[in-house]
Amino acid sequence: MSTGRVSRAVKVGGLTIGGGAPVTVQSMLNKPAHDVEDSVRQALALEEAGCDIVRAAVPDMEAVRLIAALKEKLHIPVVADIHFDYRLAVECASAGVDKIRINPGNIGDETRVRAVVDACRARGIPIRIGVNSGSVEKELLAKHGGATPQAMAESVMRHVAILEKHDFTDIVLSIKSSDVRKMIEAYRLVASQCVYPLHLGVTEAGTYKMGLLKSAVGIGSLLADGIGDTIRVSLTDDPVREVEAGRDILRALDLAGDTPRLVSCPTCGRTRIDLIALAREVEARLRDVHKPITVAVMGCAVNGPGEASAADVGIAGGDGCALLFKKGKIIRKVPEDAVVDALMDEIVEM
Repeated sequence: MSTGRVSRAVKVGGLTIGGGAPVTVQSMLNKPAHDVEDSVRQALALEEAGCDIVRAAVPDMEAVRLIAALKEKLHIPVVADIHFDYRLAVECASAGVDKIRINPGNIGDETRVRAVVDACRARGIPIRIGVNSGSVEKELLAKHGGATPQAMAESVMRHVAILEKHDFTDIVLSIKSSDVRKMIEAYRLVASQCVYPLHLGVTEAGTYKMGLLKSAVGIGSLLADGIGDTIRVSLTDDPVREVEAGRDILRALDLAGDTPRLVSCPTCGRTRIDLIALAREVEARLRDVHKPITVAVMGCAVNGPGEASAADVGIAGGDGCALLFKKGKIIRKVPEDAVVDALMDEIVEM
């Protein structure tokens, strides 16, 4: 399922970003770029977790070999993250990278930007222009009174103009801030000014709990408005958790495609079953299910099937047991220790 803002389509390896394509989830390796073996191992774990696109920092020429190693082992597109040295981008293009992330403002003069553009054009490689609140040009900071949404938006559109000047339009944009409100406003401004696909994210969002909350608010608000084509949840944590968080944000907005949606009640004094443990177990086991269904885990055998009658299948707790139901119709009673297996059996048969 795609969002409402239809941007131009950009090919990244075998995937499409924008153009009404499904929203993709990205993450970035955090192993040392020179440790190729460990980086590849982490990338494979991300792919297994459902990551659609993986990004790797390329700080110097020695690190370029990581791109070739990733391309050899992965089935998902690889992005090279480049700062300052345009030659790194050119070499990554030669190594077969699927997308390059740069900030044209720190690449240097236009001859260097042109070299990157020419290398990407020759191989059909798109460029992501990444601007954040810490990279806005000094004159724009002075003009707008700081790293405001307007300053970030003007900065990224200035860089777009540089690439367009060289007839290059395979572009993806990101305008990130650690301030959620500024991030949301900046993306809305840019979304109204161009049709390029947008890579959403709250930069430096923090550790898992707060980082997830800030990302869910920022990314989720924009996706709910129909803005955004690919996302990265930036966490000070294992990148696999970034992927899981990104997938959960898409699930919350029914943008995750063939994945189940879990609904569960918060419990109350009527609950006579260990619903919290059951809900956690069902949630974990649903991660391996690829069906666009709604699954309910309810605490009350009296009200549960009624409140969750729209669910495709569900359980409603009783006193040490649960009712198994489909579309609000009770099928049978199941002992508490067998209820999750019974529920999963019904899901498999659907």
